[in-house]
Amino acid sequence: MKSITIKGSERESVGKVATKALRNAGLVPCVLYGGNQAVHFSAEVMAFKNLVYTPNAHTVEIDLGKGKSFNAILQDIQVHPVSDKILHIDFFQLFDDKEITMEVPVKVVGTSKGVLAGGVLRLNTRKLKVKALPKNLPDFIEADITPLEMGNKLYVTKLVNDNYKLIHPDNTVVAQVRISRAAMKAAQEAAKAAKAPAKGKKK
Repeated sequence: MKSITIKGSERESVGKVATKALRNAGLVPCVLYGGNQAVHFSAEVMAFKNLVYTPNAHTVEIDLGKGKSFNAILQDIQVHPVSDKILHIDFFQLFDDKEITMEVPVKVVGTSKGVLAGGVLRLNTRKLKVKALPKNLPDFIEADITPLEMGNKLYVTKLVNDNYKLIHPDNTVVAQVRISRAAMKAAQEAAKAAKAPAKGKKK
């Protein structure tokens, strides 16, 4: 999985007054969990642009200077309800020998037979939870819709991979090809035509 580097500084004070002062200075207060003790730090708002405002999944290298850095994933983010300004971010530290669970986007590939026949593709699940060692975390999960006929569904069981586990029930639908209104109307008209008696046919 691709990694984004965020440069920040450790926080000496973590009270409300210090936190407010950080935000007023254009900084985002953050906490890194998962290690022996929580690490409080701050970074400029723009440092999170490629991490927060993207549909892609990334791991993070938190660089706090003086040779101190941590690998992590974004765990939680708080934003202002009106301005959408980032107020606080929580990270969770990664370790090479410990599995981690995170959401990864679904990437649809192929052309469905059902869509070619007039059906409509619906992506039911845009992200899936995976559990894996950090080195095995995928950038995305590929969902091949080529075999899907009209009315078919693609279940999460078809996306099994040896490098990670999918944390979803087996009946989770990732994508499906629904019958379009036009196709349904055409089928109904064809059925009516088949039942109607041929013109000029004697009784």
